[in-house]
Amino acid sequence: MTAVREAPERSAAPAPPRARLADHVRGWFSQVRRLLGLPVASYYLILFAVLVLTGFGLVMVLSASSITSYDGGKGSSFSIVARQGAFALGGLALMFACSRAPVRLWQALAPWAMAGGLIIQVLPLLPGLGATVNGNRSWIHLGSLQLQPAEFVKLALALFLGAFLGRRIGQLTRLRALLPIVLTVGASVGLVLLGHDLGTGIILMLTAAGALFVGGLRKRYLLLFGAGAVALVGAMVLTSANRMSRIQAVITGHATEGGDSLGDHWQSDHGLYALASGGWTGVGLGASREKWSWLPEAHNDFIFAIVGEELGLLGTFAVIGVFVILACGLVRVICRTSDRMVQATTGGIFLWIIGQAAVNIGVVCGILPVIGVPLPFVSYGGSSLISTLLAAGIVLSFARAEPGAAEALRRRGASVRASLSIFARQPRGN
Repeated sequence: MTAVREAPERSAAPAPPRARLADHVRGWFSQVRRLLGLPVASYYLILFAVLVLTGFGLVMVLSASSITSYDGGKGSSFSIVARQGAFALGGLALMFACSRAPVRLWQALAPWAMAGGLIIQVLPLLPGLGATVNGNRSWIHLGSLQLQPAEFVKLALALFLGAFLGRRIGQLTRLRALLPIVLTVGASVGLVLLGHDLGTGIILMLTAAGALFVGGLRKRYLLLFGAGAVALVGAMVLTSANRMSRIQAVITGHATEGGDSLGDHWQSDHGLYALASGGWTGVGLGASREKWSWLPEAHNDFIFAIVGEELGLLGTFAVIGVFVILACGLVRVICRTSDRMVQATTGGIFLWIIGQAAVNIGVVCGILPVIGVPLPFVSYGGSSLISTLLAAGIVLSFARAEPGAAEALRRRGASVRASLSIFARQPRGN
């Protein structure tokens, strides 16, 4: 009999590159969905974004302020960033301390924080104590330091509105019941506007809008508040030739009148020059030309322009991406709790930090008129950095209160301590 030859087994044909790429993408999205489903996802999203932005801000403050710092007579390129580093260390310590506090503590502290915020906001208006910076009387002197009380009023306002709405949302059916909200928001914004700081006043309005919207205030009352805010901002703009000039520059697309490069809109021009010269990847970290006394407030309100110049379009997209991560963490906190106080307070903090970041970036890009608000966590400024880190700590405490989050964090901490104890018990070599 003749032997029957078996046909050799054929190996499976390799998948085409496009199919392999699709498999990798599906696997990546599957891992992302799994991670976002963890009870500690909100906590780590917010913590990651805040730490990255704060650390990146220190690097950019050093780069943007090195020339100004050295030329300021201090003989050191590190004097400004050293102060910012001290603010960052103190703010991070406060953030982690606040993250361990229970939610009921913030409910109890809210009215006292609001009262204290209004009191310190009066201080810049007092003769001999208040200081005028760039035309705004919104600062007070504390020895060698300057404090901007309005930065802490933003946090106090978000906390107060959150606590108020958490207790009385079912009772706010008449305008008379809204009197505490009207008086508090009106006093907060009014005291800031008395110091001619319209930019900070707008951010306070955004903070209130976020808290009231997420807190469940009726739509007709929200529209009424919105109309009042628009009317107030319009009156402040129409009565100021300087503000009208800034708006005209944005509308017409000409940052200076008559082609005068030394005109009133020097800062806007050079912010755009910095972004335009950065290209895709930038001129290199530390290699900015605009920071050589060409761009005013390069390490403060216009630090995003230096990011674009030194790190390019990709660097600016990376910064925006981290803010998107922070926004996702804040929205996740709002969606995963039924506590109205937590929802409203987080909503106010969301529109404060994310809204202020959007306004700052819009100003630098020439989309909005210059209104003088810093980029949260990144721009130089102790008051802004500490207040935003405090707000992050409060939201982290809300994230710890999500179902299952506290237990998961305790297990993670116990495993880390166990690992460290193993290393501590290792015998030392001779």
